[in-house]
Amino acid sequence: MMIQRDENHVVARRIRRLTVERKLPLVTTNYVVAELHALMLSKVGRAIALRGLLDIDRGRTLVIRVGEDDERRARQILIRYDDKDFSLTGATSFAVMERLGITEAFTFDHHFVQFGLWALGLELEHG
Repeated sequence: MMIQRDENHVVARRIRRLTVERKLPLVTTNYVVAELHALMLSKVGRAIALRGLLDIDRGRTLVIRVGEDDERRARQILIRYDDKDFSLTGATSFAVMERLGITEAFTFDHHFVQFGLWALGLELEHG
């Protein structure tokens, strides 16, 4: 679900189109879905926030459950990168990506780059 008035909307639509055309798998975590719902709830209201959840359920995005090992690894990441302001959700994303061998993210979050991952949104936005 993309919000048209978001500053990254045009680039996000381009990335989404590329993922569809190239049949690239989309993966996220249940932590990110929960954070997305909370953000949408505060920005665009209940109805659209719920529609966003239902779109994820019906879509082709694979939602990976964050496990205890991922949470432990996320805490290690937060300790190791104590000079960065990674959120727990971000750190669990890094842990799950490590576990699954994923090195590229459809994100505009510079923390992914700070952790050593490739952030497609930032790459297209500035490149």
